[in-house]
Amino acid sequence: MEKVLILGSGPAGLTAAIYCARADLSPLLIDGPQPGGQLTITTEVENFPGFPEGINGPELMERMRKQAEKFGTKFIFDNVSKVELKEKPFKVYLENSEEIIETKSIIIATGASARFLGLPEEKELLGHGVSACATCDGFFFKGKEVAVVGGGDTALEEANFLTKFATRVYVIHRRDKLRASKAMQMLAFSNSKISFIWDSIVEKILGNKITGVEGIVLKNLKTVEKSTLNIQGLFVAIGHNPNTEIFKGQIEMDEKGYILTKNGTHTSVEGVFAAGDVQDRKYRQAITAAGNGCMAAIDCQHYLENLIKNT
Repeated sequence: MEKVLILGSGPAGLTAAIYCARADLSPLLIDGPQPGGQLTITTEVENFPGFPEGINGPELMERMRKQAEKFGTKFIFDNVSKVELKEKPFKVYLENSEEIIETKSIIIATGASARFLGLPEEKELLGHGVSACATCDGFFFKGKEVAVVGGGDTALEEANFLTKFATRVYVIHRRDKLRASKAMQMLAFSNSKISFIWDSIVEKILGNKITGVEGIVLKNLKTVEKSTLNIQGLFVAIGHNPNTEIFKGQIEMDEKGYILTKNGTHTSVEGVFAAGDVQDRKYRQAITAAGNGCMAAIDCQHYLENLIKNT
């Protein structure tokens, strides 16, 4: 039986692993569908303390992973298909193995996934001109015109990155004001390659798998007028959904599916802790996720110490 099982390998999961390993808890970490988390699709990280010149996202995560390995963290490259949290020891099932992992405690650090518009054409054209990751796919739009949907920091970060390749980047926002930080707004407004389309939504994506995206149909929410914008790429940056589907019905969450925590990282299930974007709907930064991971590891350590005292 494991002492502590960590689900997720982003900044929260790996930081938790480092602290748990240093506390001699021999943590087992299950990578999940995106080893390294969202930072693996980020080119340059400029706001993580200790790197004044910035650091490549995948490199930062690789360094965290090596640090966790150095102190004795064990890794399983697989996805979790099912968890049983109503009885102890907790049981965790994997997609590609018949092994059932039993553990005294769990740290949930499964993160969040990109949210899409819900248009029927999105699935068909995903990978054929529709994307949720500019750093992954931006290179393929060199010399083309593209659009980014959203009004937060992520949307403007994606737009600024895309100007390295695209000749024109349109930012489409359903309101007439951005939600992004002032610094990100100033950066976007000063970029001559970025244009803004206000009070509008994407109603339809034009194109097919052979030709790719050929344009989008826009609807102005104030005038109700529709127009066609000829672009070759559409990047969706409207937020994320927490990866908590497998925990529903077993642990308390808010209306959007984020795990609720109290007294640090404690969840409604004793012995289960949550860290990072899976419980953070406000900050969603690599450094806050890492801090949450540290907190979860310490909370978990205290929980396991109390178990020993009370037996």
